Amino acid sequence: MATTVETCNPTTGAVIASYPLADESQTETLLNEAQAGFHVWRDTPTAQRAHALANLATYLEANVEPLGRLITTEMGKTLREARAEVNKCANLARWFSEHGPAMLADERAPVDEAEVYVSYLPLGVVLGVMPWNFPFWQALRAAVPIVLGGNAFLLKHSPNVLGSAYALLEAFEKSGFPRGAFGVINAHGEAIDKLLNDPRIAAVTLTGSVGAGASVASLAGKAIKKSLLELGGSDPFIVLADADLDAAVTNGIKARFQNAGQVCLAGKRFILEASIAGEFIEKFVEAARQLVVGDPMQDATTIGPIARANLREGLDKQVGTSIERGAKLLLGGKKVAGPGFFYEPTVLTGVEPGMAAFDEETFGPIAAMITARDADDAVRLANASDFGLGGALWTRDLARGRALARRLETGGVFINGYTASDPRAPVGGIKHSGYGRELSHFGLREFVNAQTVWVKP
Repeated sequence: MATTVETCNPTTGAVIASYPLADESQTETLLNEAQAGFHVWRDTPTAQRAHALANLATYLEANVEPLGRLITTEMGKTLREARAEVNKCANLARWFSEHGPAMLADERAPVDEAEVYVSYLPLGVVLGVMPWNFPFWQALRAAVPIVLGGNAFLLKHSPNVLGSAYALLEAFEKSGFPRGAFGVINAHGEAIDKLLNDPRIAAVTLTGSVGAGASVASLAGKAIKKSLLELGGSDPFIVLADADLDAAVTNGIKARFQNAGQVCLAGKRFILEASIAGEFIEKFVEAARQLVVGDPMQDATTIGPIARANLREGLDKQVGTSIERGAKLLLGGKKVAGPGFFYEPTVLTGVEPGMAAFDEETFGPIAAMITARDADDAVRLANASDFGLGGALWTRDLARGRALARRLETGGVFINGYTASDPRAPVGGIKHSGYGRELSHFGLREFVNAQTVWVKP
């Protein structure tokens, strides 16, 4: 078995760096450090924890450019998007530093015969198994609320963004967190079994594939440990006949093609009411044709490479099998020749259940156009999915939009917008998109012990 992991620049295909995998001795050291860091951190007053998060926000803001360039080099998103990711992380840390302590304050229960309150206490060391598509945001979206709650966080990051993982470790250390409160372990996926069975790990949060989530949930369940899963989605982007089509197209392009389409919450299945489907598709294809595929470090580029060669191969197969089953290719549909792992912006129409572009998560710049008879049929098609992460609904009738939103089987619905995450509101899914919530007070309280205290006179 390999003892190191290499990271690769998806723009050029060149190796960037090599990182040693933690052996048994190093794993033991990291777990002991995390446990020791937790013992210090749990006894640190919440106000001091919040102050450290404010320091983290300041550090990220001061290092947007080098951290953004690191993200782009490791996973290929445009530098503009990478800078935005770092700034979003800074906003996340600052928001929780300002608003989180009040959410963790003891809460009185309405009991007359005694003083009863709930304290939100840390659980211990939480293992975070995180993906590559937002190497800073995904890790911090999980870690920031978890550490504010007094837990320690041990990050097992995706192998292709290990430079980002260690940059995060440096950021925490320079922001005043005690050693071990935030740690990084470079380990094979098979090591998660052993980690979850270790008594020093109290819980686990994972963002990743359905298969990875099912495996981790099973392991955590056997060990009777709390788990949270965010497993991606095939989000519907519904456009009804009364929608503002120009706005829907503009937002649909952003929803589908940001980060080269490598977004769990991205609009992936465009479900269009029949009377406007042709006009929407025509406008959408023309807008997609203007996207620029190229060097993500250049300002003019709107779509960088797919993060890894094997991911591009899988994406190309999904397009091919969908066309074989009857989908029509309107734009793109091919790997870009030359170095790196680029893929053309792609639009498929005539997509139906039974095709990969409908049934599976397409993690790349592929937009699937689906025609619905009416609003009820659009909801039916939206719900005809194993996934249930988020969704968008476009209509000028807001009352109707709110009513239809309640019928969508998703963790979130954006009316006249596109799906995104924000620290002020919870994010998470149902069905095969996972369970649990991140962000807001819901996420802050996922990994705490809600301890009830009764004080009788």
